[in-house]
Amino acid sequence: MVLSPQNIGRLSAVITVLLWTSFIIVGRASSSHVLLPLDIACTRIVGASLVLLPWAWWMMREQRQRGEKVGSLFGLSPLPLRQTVQAGFLGGLMFAMLVYIGFFFAPAGHASVLMPGSLPLWTTLLMWLFLREQIGVHRAIGLSFILVGDVLVGGASLLKAFEGGDVWIGDLLFVCASICWSAYSVTVRRFGLDAARATMAITAFALVSFVPLFSLLVLLNILPSHFSQASWSEILLQVSFQGVGSVAISGISFTQMIRSYGPVKSTMITAVVPGLSALGAVIILGEPLSWNLMVGLALVTCGILFGVRQAMVKT
Repeated sequence: MVLSPQNIGRLSAVITVLLWTSFIIVGRASSSHVLLPLDIACTRIVGASLVLLPWAWWMMREQRQRGEKVGSLFGLSPLPLRQTVQAGFLGGLMFAMLVYIGFFFAPAGHASVLMPGSLPLWTTLLMWLFLREQIGVHRAIGLSFILVGDVLVGGASLLKAFEGGDVWIGDLLFVCASICWSAYSVTVRRFGLDAARATMAITAFALVSFVPLFSLLVLLNILPSHFSQASWSEILLQVSFQGVGSVAISGISFTQMIRSYGPVKSTMITAVVPGLSALGAVIILGEPLSWNLMVGLALVTCGILFGVRQAMVKT
């Protein structure tokens, strides 16, 4: 059965929401296990590379056989070098490092608000800044709700920093990760990148730029690593979920959603992710649901839903 473009967009949205929700819960749960943040980032990159890079090689084989110059990074990326570096640095390398380090400082509930909940805010601002997309009154109101919700959650942890708390570090890293992913979304839109090729490209860039350097620094005892202490089951779980699920499948579904709906509306569709992941953190991880987190979550969700409503009305 051949799916229509509309159904492909809907299916991509459902897959993205499910995997993003699981990503936050599993990512936070991983902080209590053996592997360190950059170890998990490494499993993410390696796992995705095992699936996506052979696929990329197969995709480009006919062009190579005809003697055409295709791709970049030694034939690992199907995109030109400029697009590969720009998208890969934002969506492949920086996002992974920031978010996994953040999980070791701040709870999943904070990640729910400050990462997927903030995507509409940062994406809209970047679209306005680089692509000159206008921000209407209704969208501005929705984004103001998101901003207040972010400040309510992140500001509370920042105040506790004076008492010796370090949750604010994770919150700041989550905000930076959200900005990086929003910038990646705008890059996809700007270049009109294909879903699969964009995900292959960011994986190739992360593999070439991160894995060799990380391995060298670990061997030289400059960076710590707990790979030798972790069980094979834990490593394989992280490779499978973080690499295959969160990158290969989720990356393609998210990029396809951008192509179907545009970056702003796509990030609006993820309105249910903050609530689902925060609820999952309470039920599965036993995290407390403080008043400021509940209010911040409500404001962010209302802001996203308000934007969805206005976007749907315009279309």
